Amino acid sequence: MIHEIVVEARGRGMHEFTSQVNQVVGAAPAGDGLCTLFLRHTSASLLIQENADPSAQRDLEQWLARLVPEDDPLYTHTAEGPDDMPAHIKAALTATTLGIPFQRGRLLLGTWQGVFLFEHRDRGGPRSVVAHIAASG
Repeated sequence: MIHEIVVEARGRGMHEFTSQVNQVVGAAPAGDGLCTLFLRHTSASLLIQENADPSAQRDLEQWLARLVPEDDPLYTHTAEGPDDMPAHIKAALTATTLGIPFQRGRLLLGTWQGVFLFEHRDRGGPRSVVAHIAASG
């Protein structure tokens, strides 16, 4: 089963969409299996990260911004704005696919884990995530 999830990433930062993934998994014909998520964009990424304390998300965002600054004179891909090439690098350093097992129609995430789209551009917009459900028996 393949399903598209649209995440409204209105700006830079982490946007949790765990509940949307759980809805897709809950609709699977079998209750157990693997949910593979694939992000169809090159300037955002997918993460499983803490969803209880927002300071963890802020720290991660700030650390990544320090690691990959805007306006580096080495960038040649600059036509789409100063945040574009750093966004591509951040996406390359993180992940555009995730595999999450599920059981009885629920993701097997840890207590403080959530599924996030990490928008690396100042202005995001609707981001398309393909969910592939491989259900077992």
